[in-house]
Amino acid sequence: MPRENKHIVLLTSEFPPLPGGIGNHAYNLAEQLSQSGYKVSVIADQRDNKDNEAKFDNVLKSCVYRVALRKSRYLMYLRRMWLCFKLSKSADYLICSGKFPLWIGAILKPMISAKTVAVIHGTEVNFTKPKLKKFINSSLSRFDKVVAVSNFTKALVKDLQLKNITVIPNGFSVSKLNNEDTDTVELEGHPKLLTVGNVTERKGQANVIKHLPTLKNKYPDLHYHCVGFMTEVDACIDIAKSLHVIESVTFHGHVTHQQLKSFYENTDICVMLSQTTQTGDVEGFGIALIEANHFGLPTIGAKGCGIEDAVSNDKSGLLVDGHDSKAFLDAVTTILDNKPTYEMGAKSWSELHQWQHIIKHYIDFIDS
Repeated sequence: MPRENKHIVLLTSEFPPLPGGIGNHAYNLAEQLSQSGYKVSVIADQRDNKDNEAKFDNVLKSCVYRVALRKSRYLMYLRRMWLCFKLSKSADYLICSGKFPLWIGAILKPMISAKTVAVIHGTEVNFTKPKLKKFINSSLSRFDKVVAVSNFTKALVKDLQLKNITVIPNGFSVSKLNNEDTDTVELEGHPKLLTVGNVTERKGQANVIKHLPTLKNKYPDLHYHCVGFMTEVDACIDIAKSLHVIESVTFHGHVTHQQLKSFYENTDICVMLSQTTQTGDVEGFGIALIEANHFGLPTIGAKGCGIEDAVSNDKSGLLVDGHDSKAFLDAVTTILDNKPTYEMGAKSWSELHQWQHIIKHYIDFIDS
């Protein structure tokens, strides 16, 4: 059957215009599949102002069905299930991305004719509570195919012995980053370190701050810049104050794409020392590192999480133990001493992760 006659339903727990890793992935997946000839219907919850979302949805190639916000989350859950059933019973594929979508896809599997594909990112398959873990494992086992965004994420479900699972890394959109109307941002420090992501325990900004006293012994003018929603910023500020490095850290909050481009272009190294939290929250990939690479910005990432797939070690950047100050200092020094080589490696590594390349892997896997 030609692609233009195939219908794909994408059920996702997040969708733009509000930010979010799963939402960004779902948006690009839907648009790239649409551009490749498929009919794509997206089901997502309302997360932003209704008019803002309508304006965003109207210019998309895919068709977006928003589940309106209600006081009762239970009613939203039922509405999401009904929409998914209605659209998927005659569709060719149902792709589910995010925790609740995985559950819904598994429940609807016997009732629909569509082939089911799960996309797993990390945290949604790493619950520490036994009942939740058992439920998600049971759900995954019902899907026809499973896509993991990193080898780390795939390893989280190795005990299930899934027969049809593959790894397809996250991609990034060049058009989003290459906006000519860049808002130039003046940044202090030399060298300048950057982390892009929600300020949380998982993203590891606190780990970087803990290394600053060691780094500043060698680089006294070093400055650490953090971009992203300041969800748990108070904890980071307390650590910075206790270590007497608060003057060397700036939390910029959420910024526009135009401003983000300026951050990538005006810093020296993008770092992400993510870690697994006690609740099982994990870093499934770390797409911000690939985006940084696009601008020739080398990266330093933590071992033991999905970031290992986002960094080409000793090419686009370096992988380190996120809690080892000496290893982190050595990595910073190595990159700064060999900046042109790492800049070249970063750009070539990012090229492999453009969505125009990543989507081919999805199509081959889905249609195989």
